[in-house]
Amino acid sequence: MRFFSSESPVLIICRVALAFSWIYQGAVPKIVCQSSGEILLLGHLIPVYQWVCLAVTWIGIGEIIFGLLILVARWGWVFWLNMLTLCGLLFYVALFEPVMFTLPFNPLTLNVSLIALSLIAVMELKKIKSQKPQ
Repeated sequence: MRFFSSESPVLIICRVALAFSWIYQGAVPKIVCQSSGEILLLGHLIPVYQWVCLAVTWIGIGEIIFGLLILVARWGWVFWLNMLTLCGLLFYVALFEPVMFTLPFNPLTLNVSLIALSLIAVMELKKIKSQKPQ
């Protein structure tokens, strides 16, 4: 845990939870299982099924990389990018598959929780910066 030694426990928890979410969402429903929901959502933009499947896999790889970045990055912009991305994904789902918001463990509840964790992380990073001697 020496890697995180200069960080508060709250920031570490935010990092680990956000990284886990991105890595899991990239690996399981996009690469390991190729969820029909993921294919349906992306199918609104890509007309060929095989291309959609390939794109879902590449998006999964990108999500895993982004999760690892959240885990190790020391910049606040990563968390702002996370919030912006999650808002964009919410807008996309609202536009193309609004019925998903009625399901249990839906994108709204997940994304709002992840946005809250990102805001907490940003506040913790600011606190750490303000405590460092100039």
